[in-house]
Amino acid sequence: MQLDWTALGEVAAVSTGVTVGVVVVFALGVLGLARFEEARTDVGGTHALGLAQAALCFVACAAVVAYGIYLIVPQFH
Repeated sequence: MQLDWTALGEVAAVSTGVTVGVVVVFALGVLGLARFEEARTDVGGTHALGLAQAALCFVACAAVVAYGIYLIVPQFH
């Protein structure tokens, strides 16, 4: 049995990169929620940009998770 080390390295690199990317996007979503809450507690402050940022980031994270489940479950193909 032979192991294709190049393919294994590519899979490890891509999975690590995607994992770090999803964590960063999720953190940006939490930052957007924090900005929205901070603007909401200020007198007369409305900051819809923070809420839009959070929604966009969380939708992107959900899309990555859904795509991963699609790749894993053979009934979806």
